[in-house]
Amino acid sequence: MKILVLGGTRFFGVHLVKALLNAEHEVTIATRGNRKDNFGPYVHRIVVDRNNAQSMKAAFLGKEYDVVYDNLAYCSNDVKYALDSIQCKRYILMSSTAVYDLHDTILEEDFNPNGKNLIWNARDDFSYGESKRFAEIALFNAYPTQESIAIRYPFVIGKDDYTNRLSFYVSHVMNEIPMHIDNLNVPMSFITSSDAGHFLCFMVEQHYTGPINGSCNGTISIQDILSYIELKTGMLAILDSSGEEAPYNGTPSNRINTEKAQKLGFVFSELNEEIFSLIDTYIDLENRMRGML
Repeated sequence: MKILVLGGTRFFGVHLVKALLNAEHEVTIATRGNRKDNFGPYVHRIVVDRNNAQSMKAAFLGKEYDVVYDNLAYCSNDVKYALDSIQCKRYILMSSTAVYDLHDTILEEDFNPNGKNLIWNARDDFSYGESKRFAEIALFNAYPTQESIAIRYPFVIGKDDYTNRLSFYVSHVMNEIPMHIDNLNVPMSFITSSDAGHFLCFMVEQHYTGPINGSCNGTISIQDILSYIELKTGMLAILDSSGEEAPYNGTPSNRINTEKAQKLGFVFSELNEEIFSLIDTYIDLENRMRGML
């Protein structure tokens, strides 16, 4: 298939592009051109300003794709700029579980964008979760004839995570830096960048439309994470209300239901195996950095 990926040069986007290439699809990546990729001659490249309607129209004039992955749509205007500019048979929106009011056992039906009031907005007009809701509302209401999917992920983790959210806890424990954590014992869902990219690729072959959840199996709390770091390092976390704000603060208890994805045949990784292995990597990295000082 002829596939366009808006984004694709970092984090789970890299896993997606590699999986698509392994499946022998013809892949084009569209970015601002500021970040080099390692795909060599195996992908086509388009430089475009994703946030500018005229730039999008000029870049994709006369082009048509079987599938478009939009990893860069954060608001309803982003969806509009994409679908008003690009001809495609199927559009896959990278959404988020931030569209939900988080709770235990979250089903896709817990946020139904159909029939909701649409506001055309820029990225900074609303909170991240609200902007993602309007992106989905725009997709399913303003473009009802477009075959489309909205894939909803929780926090993404991985060795390639540029946000350094999970490694924050490792570095703060090992460097004895106080942390303020307001949800210590709250179970939360995560997905690895590898699972995120491969599930996106998996969905290209599925006859499915509408929202769908993706998440590793199981949940974990920050207390579980800290206990593991303490066990592996022999050091104790310093918790203090005046300490640095922890990255996942404010996240309520949540468990993402992935039965729809599983029924399609996708197998997600076990969260505890993945996250503890990743923490081991961060601990080793911290120790190597110390050895260089």
